[in-house]
Parts: sequence; C-alpha cells; structure tokens
Amino acid sequence: MIDKRLLRLPGVQQVMIGLAILTVLQAVVIILQGHFLALGIVHSWAQKALVSLWPFIWGFAGAFAARQVLTWGRNRLAENFARRLADKIQQRLIKQLYALGPQAVAHAGTGNAVTMALDGIIEVQQYLELILNKLLNMGIIPWFIVGYIFWENHLAGIALVIMFPVIILFMIILGYAARDKSQQQYAGFQQMSNHFIDSLRGLKTLQLMGISKAYADNVYAVSERYRKQTMGVLQIAMLSSFAMDFFATLSIAVVAVFLGIDLLHGSVSLYPGMVCLILAPEYFMPIREFGNDYHATLNGKNALAAILDLLDQPAPQLRQALPAYTGWQSDSTLTVSALNYQYADRTGIKDAAFTISGDMNVALIGASGSGKSTLLNLLGGFLQPQSGTPFVVDGQPVADLNDQAWQAHLSYIPQHPYVFADTIANNVRFYRPEADDAAVAQALQAAGLTDWVATLADGVNTRIGEGGRGISGGQAQRIALARTLIDQKRSVWLFDEPTAHLDIETEAALKNTMTPLFAGRLVIMATHRLHWLQQMDLVLVLDQGQIVAAGAPAELAAHSTAYQALVAQMRGEFDV
Repeated sequence: MIDKRLLRLPGVQQVMIGLAILTVLQAVVIILQGHFLALGIVHSWAQKALVSLWPFIWGFAGAFAARQVLTWGRNRLAENFARRLADKIQQRLIKQLYALGPQAVAHAGTGNAVTMALDGIIEVQQYLELILNKLLNMGIIPWFIVGYIFWENHLAGIALVIMFPVIILFMIILGYAARDKSQQQYAGFQQMSNHFIDSLRGLKTLQLMGISKAYADNVYAVSERYRKQTMGVLQIAMLSSFAMDFFATLSIAVVAVFLGIDLLHGSVSLYPGMVCLILAPEYFMPIREFGNDYHATLNGKNALAAILDLLDQPAPQLRQALPAYTGWQSDSTLTVSALNYQYADRTGIKDAAFTISGDMNVALIGASGSGKSTLLNLLGGFLQPQSGTPFVVDGQPVADLNDQAWQAHLSYIPQHPYVFADTIANNVRFYRPEADDAAVAQALQAAGLTDWVATLADGVNTRIGEGGRGISGGQAQRIALARTLIDQKRSVWLFDEPTAHLDIETEAALKNTMTPLFAGRLVIMATHRLHWLQQMDLVLVLDQGQIVAAGAPAELAAHSTAYQALVAQMRGEFDV
C-alpha cells in the first residue's frame, strides 16, 4: 500500500514516533468519549437527577475537546513535516537532474521532468500529509478500541475482530486494482505533459509545415486517453468506498443485533451494550478513512515512486583531479583518445580520438543518432566513459570531465534552454546570483536583448513564465547566452543544436550576435546547419558513433568522402 522507501526518507521515523504517541493519546480520549457518553445515557435511562449528569457531560466535553486538539496537533505536525520534506526532495531532485545531466532529462522527457519537479512535488506533499496520519490511525486506534470492547463484552469484541480481516482483504484486492489503474493514469499524465510541451515548443515549425491541426488531433487523442484513465480510477475508488461502507455498516449491525438480544435476555447490562455500540463505528473509522484517502493519495504515491527511482540512480560525483586548472587559455589543449560510451539500446561513442587546442571553434556533425549529443555530454562531464583514462587536459590525464575545476569554466546551452518563472534579471543571474544590475545590463547588451527589454514596462524586472512562457524561442536562446556571458570565467562553451528549432530570420539574427562572442573561447557545437561550418576551425564527422573524418571544413570538402556525402545529404534535407 505504501512505498517502503518512504521510511528511509530523512526524519520520517522520528515524526512517526511523535505521531504514534499522539495517536495513542487520541485512542484513549476516544474511549473516554464513549465511556462518558454511555454513562450519561445509562443514568438518563435510570431517570437519575439532572445534576448527576453534569460530571459525565463535562467528561464527554473534555474528551471531545482533547480529541480535537490532538487531531489538530497531529495534522499540523504532519503538514509541517510534509512541507519541509517535500522542499528537501525537490532540492535533491533538481540537484540530481543537474548531476545526471541533459541526457537523463532527455530520456525521461522534458515535460515529465518539469511535471515531476513541480506538480509531482505538490502531490508528494499531500501524500505525506495524509498517509502518515491515516496509516498510524489504522494501526493503533482500532486495537485500543477493540481491546476495551472485548473487556466489556467478549462476543462483541470477537465479532469486530473477525470482520476486520474481511475488510482488509477487500481493501487489498481493490487497492491492487486501483494501483494498476493509477499507474496507467500517471503514465498517461506524463505522456500528456511531454506531448503538450513538445507541441508548444514546435508550434511554429508545425504551422510552417502545415500540420498543426493534425498534431492537435494527436494531442486530443492523448488527453482523451488520460480522461478515460482518470475515470477508470474514479470507478475503482467509488467501488472501494461502497465496499468499505457496506462491510463496516454490516459489522456494526451484527454487533447491535447480538447486544440487543443479550439486553432482552438480561445477560448483559446497559452500560457494556451502549459503550460497545458507541465505539463500534469508531473502530471502523480509521480503516474507512484510510481506504477513502488511499485513492486520493495514489497520484502522490506514484509521483514519489518516480522521484525516488530518479534519486536512486547513481549520479556521478564531481571530481577534483584538476586542482591546478584555472580555465581554458590560448595555449590550452584537450586530447581525447580511445573514448568509449555505449548504450544498451542505441549507438553511443566508439574509439573516438582527436585533439583540441587554443581558441578553436569545433563542430560535431552527423546524421541523427550518430552520437553528436553523446560526445558533447562526455565533453561536458554529464556522461562518464566506461573505461580507461581517455582525456588529457593541459597534460593532466583524467578519467572523465565531471571535474569541479573543468565544469566551473564550462557553459552548456541546449536546444531548449530552460527559463525559470522569475524576472529576466534573475534568469540571467543563473551562473552568478550575486551579479549587480550593471553586469546584467552588460550581458543583455552583448546577447542582443537590450532593445527588446527596453520595450517592456518593467524592463529587466519583467517576470517570464515557467519554461519560457511569454517569450519566443530566439529570446530564450539569447537569455541563455546572456547567462553565459555574465560569468566571464566560463571560457568553454558547449552548444547542442542551438538554432535547430528557430525560423530562418531568428536564426540569422542570433548567429550574428553569437559569432563575435566566440573570440577567446573554446566553442564546441553539435549542429546540422551547414552555414555554421563557415565559422569552424575543426569539424568532426560522426557516423554510427565513430569519428570518420576530422579537419578544417575546406580540407574535408576537398578530400573527405564521408564529409562530402553528409553535406550532400544535409543539403537535400534542407531543400526538402
């Protein structure tokens, strides 16, 4: 019913101990409520004086008040803990995604990753708030109550104990059905998120190609499938609630019949009969609440499982193998030899070897799936080679480039740079949160954003939406460029298809902005745009994960068959 990994989260066991103590106290005051209420009814039935009822009335009122205070305290304790733990989980998730690199985000799906880090954390918080309290309620309160009922009337206690496993059995059966339905629904939600974000990103391209309406039908089909999955979960939830209420009501009715017969025969006095009948609904209340809220927390349980699966993935730890490295200089060199990285289901990198020196502009070109992004991720340290020591940085051999000194001087700009729900200025301060307004303005000017920002009413303090809502793809790329420029020590730039999804005019304008900024830096760019090759000093041609040609563009155009064939193919795709 719950993910066992929940108990390994920091602070969970301590909070559960505190909640368990409060739950025991609550069980005691519930029994006191029933005790004083039954005594009041017995004395009223015996037609005792009204003044003799006041101790029972005040006793019931005090127990009721104590129960409400304990419930409030438990809810506050669980709520505060769930909020703090959800914040910690969100921070760990973001750090883990950063440590795993863009490859992990691409594998999970950008929409799924964003949904997990935002909506998923909210679902997890609600799940933690409910599940801890409800689980302890079900595990503690019924046994205190049935113990007291058994003390007062053995037959009533035995009847309640017998019915409890029956309800648990139905809960397990329906719980498994609900879990399977909910997992399908959550998978549908992730798929819908990916489709929605991908369609928003590629909307201009879809319109340009005239297939936006056809793709709208695809989005509709995905959302309709998600709606049906949601309705399936609701059907199971309603059936579960009905079964729970039916068996609980039936059990109470059985106890009432037995007690009524015993009262008529005089084999039991009025107080034991009344207190058992009053406490019987309280005996079933925790399991009914758990059953009802179990369906409400399934999304949170699935979200927590997905997050914990991601957190359990081994993340590369930043090394400190280059303590003397102070950044890429004009005489710096990076030598790569026997570089290998293989995936289980697709092409990786095999026996790559090349040398980069000084302020070079390097292009990685090849057909889709040839290994460009994988090689770029290896150079960024987001992936680690599977064997050997393939890198030599300024004469220092290192096993991988997930090194603190290397990445401190590295900037990575993907196809779709993420823009946070914050001001333009704070988005630009990503690498340097302490940067002043002058540095932000200088970076915006270098990235060609000054004129656009001047048209905004709030200027650099204008808020832009999560994922870049409210700005164009070209503006998002320029903001990513400004982030890089604001930190002058970052002298190694990695670009992964930076203009792949921009229209021709926006791409040309962005290229005019970017090209002058390459001076004095090492720039490595994975691209399939031919016009970028004119600015490159070195081109690496990849095919099936192998570097099949390397050299200056003019040299390759004259002597490399692989380069010539790829260029011809790229021109054909561009013409189409």
